[in-house]
Amino acid sequence: MRNLWDESHFTSFVDTLCIDRETPRELAALVYASRLLGAENSLVMHGGGNTSVKSTLTDVIGNSSDVLFIKGSGVDLKDITSQDFTPVRIEPLRKLRAMAEQERGDAGTSLQQFSNREFKHFLYLNLFNLTDHMLSKGLTPSIETLLHAFLPHPYILHTHARALLTLSNQPDGEKLCRDVLGERMGMVPYIRPGIELACSAAAIYREQPDVEGLVLLKHGLVTFGESAREAYDRMIAATSELEERIAGVAATSVPSIELPVDLLPVEQVAPVIRGACAEEKIPSSRDYHTFVLDFRTSREILDYVNSSQLESMSRKGAMTPDFIIRTKNQPLVLPVPDARDPEGFRTAVRQAVDAYKEEYRAYFERQQAASGMDVDMLDPLPRVALVPGLGLFGMGRTIADARVNADIAESSAAAVLDAERIGCFESITEKEVFDIEYWEMEQAKVKKVQHDVFAGKVVLVTGAAGGIGLATARAFRQRGAELVILDLDAGALDKARAELGPDTLAIACDVTDRQAVADAFNRTCRTFGGVDIIVSNVGIALQGRIGDVDDDLLRRSFELNFFSHQTISQHAVSIMRQQGIGGCLLYNVSKQAVNPGPDFGPYGLPKAATLFLVRQYALDHGRDGIRANGINADRIRTGLLNDSMIAERSRKRGLSPEEYMAGNLLKLEVTAEDVAEAFVHQALERKTTGSITTVDGGNIAAALR
Repeated sequence: MRNLWDESHFTSFVDTLCIDRETPRELAALVYASRLLGAENSLVMHGGGNTSVKSTLTDVIGNSSDVLFIKGSGVDLKDITSQDFTPVRIEPLRKLRAMAEQERGDAGTSLQQFSNREFKHFLYLNLFNLTDHMLSKGLTPSIETLLHAFLPHPYILHTHARALLTLSNQPDGEKLCRDVLGERMGMVPYIRPGIELACSAAAIYREQPDVEGLVLLKHGLVTFGESAREAYDRMIAATSELEERIAGVAATSVPSIELPVDLLPVEQVAPVIRGACAEEKIPSSRDYHTFVLDFRTSREILDYVNSSQLESMSRKGAMTPDFIIRTKNQPLVLPVPDARDPEGFRTAVRQAVDAYKEEYRAYFERQQAASGMDVDMLDPLPRVALVPGLGLFGMGRTIADARVNADIAESSAAAVLDAERIGCFESITEKEVFDIEYWEMEQAKVKKVQHDVFAGKVVLVTGAAGGIGLATARAFRQRGAELVILDLDAGALDKARAELGPDTLAIACDVTDRQAVADAFNRTCRTFGGVDIIVSNVGIALQGRIGDVDDDLLRRSFELNFFSHQTISQHAVSIMRQQGIGGCLLYNVSKQAVNPGPDFGPYGLPKAATLFLVRQYALDHGRDGIRANGINADRIRTGLLNDSMIAERSRKRGLSPEEYMAGNLLKLEVTAEDVAEAFVHQALERKTTGSITTVDGGNIAAALR
């Protein structure tokens, strides 16, 4: 592993961070070292690992206290700031250590009744200060605060180095690590993080005071030093030696299963998995908690998922306990997606998911009874799916969560393959898994994450680069949806994506081109796993006196204002039926469908057909749980009704532009945001289909009757 420390950059970094004199230099040094660790996925991933430094702070009345700056729980090291470290007073932690050590000889001491909740409150109450940043981010001290506090060194770094986990997750893991690292590292048997682990680590250090760090077997690697650089150099040196030991094992081919000639493509497999892993919020409600999927494949991943020992290897458990709370202890293993039998694959996937859930329930009941813990079962759904022939999927309520789980799964696959080449991968026991998964300190990380109403939903909007389409995409994004935006104008799409966020999938697409639409939906499935809500918004207001208009103009209008909606709908319905969890089709119908204006026949006729398309989809696909609704809007400032058109119409009517735009019963201008909110409302109405909602401020002539 390459040592990334750059002394000149370190000096300038610390000087810059300390320019306001509010950040202690020792904390600035820790931030620098922490970011270097976070830059290496093979050391820490997505909030894993923790770092600390001991310092002295003075409060507002002049009292000085020794404090431990410890990384806030769940914070990513790669972009950590000085504000992401929580300052905990050290003296109370030392008293806690004394009590814990006394307990070993006195079974009646109070620490036996020191619950996880009390421990969390104890840390919180002993914070030196509580900043607005800590409150806004819900920061709490790392669950391994005591490990750092019970060791005397100024700087302590703790990672989940993949090389360390590869060697220590073996039946003879301690010997393997000792053979590489010798006596300069103490060996700590696996113990759940907390008081017990902290005491064991401190005891081993007392026995071996010359060690440079500690190996936490089946958990991670700890190094310490008098300076941030010394602790960092020791971490990189130890990890490099472990990596060299693994690389020294002769490469062996992994026995593979025989695959069929043709496999189902990812875009057909993902919706099947996504639908099978959805869970109804209330039985028979057709309202589902859904996941977003992130697909990964590589030569190494394929070696793993195509292995003839995949079933047994996948059941051996997580690389480190830190991953269990995210990915559960085991992935879902699926059958080969044979292109000759797509329906058979779909059935087999649902059976595999049902079996996974039943096995998880049995595990929970077994371990809850054995432990006596008063806890409710988490959802039994997998967070990783392995598909022979294709690769793996990470699953999460957001695309960010799905990517985290895919990252962990990809790293785990590589570690398990390496471990099997060296010996035999062996993780912690089922009891130890349960103790971690249902430990209140770990659950606190999950519970503080709040998801909005469209979390886990994928929304595709056409004509999304501006006007109603962009406003609608923005409204769904604000409520937690993952977005796919389509528009013909690639430049405008880029600007829309910049506003909506980098996770937005922006596709330049001519919606009158059936192949282009098919490609857009395939990209959607490969990126997010499927689709839940379609807002078919695209349109163009072509004009002409109907008796004079030529066929080419009318056909062009029908292609965009009617057939594009049909093409979009057909592709969406195909995916929704593969998922088997329903869906929602929403259409921008326009008031021209029910209240045609003079010389607007080329626009109004296909819009009227689209109104009946809404009703036909409601009629034909309600049995699939797919709802279809439309918005009848009027006088919205968009590319269709631009400033020059507004000025022209106002002048003809003898009105100001403001009077013209507010020419309705309520005397209020209706905006693109108003239409967007109506689309959101329709998406939330679980038991409404075939409905047309009018958003025009009141126009009796356009009211449906």
